Amino acid sequence: MLQSKLPKVGTTIFTVMSKMAQDYDAINLSQGFPDFDCPQRLRELVSEHLNGRKNQYPPMAGIPELRQQIATKVKHYYACDADPETEITVTSGATEALFDAVQAVVAAGDEVIVFDPAYDSYEPAVQIAGGHTIHVPLSLPDYGMDWDRLAQAINSHTRLIIINSPHNPCGSVLTNADLDALATLIRGKNILILSDEVYEHMVYDGLQHSSVLAHAELREKSFAVFSFGKTYHATGWKLAYCVAPKELSEEFRKIHQFVTFTTSSFVQYAIADFMAECPQHTLELSSFYQEKRNTFCEMIKSSRLKFTPSKGTYFQLVDYSEISDKTDVEFVNYITQEKGVAAIPLAPFYETPPATKVVRFCFCKDDGTLQKAADILCSL
Repeated sequence: MLQSKLPKVGTTIFTVMSKMAQDYDAINLSQGFPDFDCPQRLRELVSEHLNGRKNQYPPMAGIPELRQQIATKVKHYYACDADPETEITVTSGATEALFDAVQAVVAAGDEVIVFDPAYDSYEPAVQIAGGHTIHVPLSLPDYGMDWDRLAQAINSHTRLIIINSPHNPCGSVLTNADLDALATLIRGKNILILSDEVYEHMVYDGLQHSSVLAHAELREKSFAVFSFGKTYHATGWKLAYCVAPKELSEEFRKIHQFVTFTTSSFVQYAIADFMAECPQHTLELSSFYQEKRNTFCEMIKSSRLKFTPSKGTYFQLVDYSEISDKTDVEFVNYITQEKGVAAIPLAPFYETPPATKVVRFCFCKDDGTLQKAADILCSL
């Protein structure tokens, strides 16, 4: 009989809720993808390269033109001098990059610290590598880092700490002071960092994204993962990249070459050109999504939902305790199946869920979609 390597893992909550939304013809504010298209110029460039004979295997680490554009970008945003030849790797989505990084450095018996509610791809990757995941809850109600609990969790078996900012599903963001505190805790220890920064350009209210690439001490011991799909409203393209020091990138690429080997060629060429032609896209993204957040929050202001506007990502947490005593899983099933709006519960992201009544809505939608959803939510 087959013995599962992931006996406790079922279908991801994102797939479950998107299918439920489809089955019940509900507005899908659950899974994080826009219902508007990527930029027209980017689509034109994809067509040009698709029809320009850019359809064969690109280099395993990514085409040189794209890696150079990435190097230029991280230099501009984070003052990071990343070598495009040895320190930047293009992957088939951020989930692949996260998986590759874990497999590259985690061995049997190693411990990996994650912060609950933790994105659901982290722990399975650790388990497949033979490691053990240690869950440290974020502090409530702001979902900030609990440095005392982290210090208590670190021991001689700790190999990797996975951080996520801006944070999915919570929308909280790490500060430069947070990164300083993290660096202090791991100084002199054989501990690496995996930094999930796929929402780097979605930070609001004057806050700035704090990247490990901009932190001189952490930069030397970190994998930093970013997403083109999130940045360019093209989640279905599954295109991302990892920036890490040469030694870490070498191990990362050993895994990458046997997971996907490489990533679709013509899309890489298109994104490289778009980055060079339209650098304003990333500069304008935070204000674009902040307006979306503000619009959605204003639309649900008269509802019985309680919330604090998200600091980052394109997700908004809401407390539904004035509406229902149901668990978060029961509540999202109810509003999806009976009311027509799908959301994501937080319980699947915890080892031990707290006794809170909080769910996540995605606001990267057209205003008309948000208004229809908000009208239903305000009637609850």
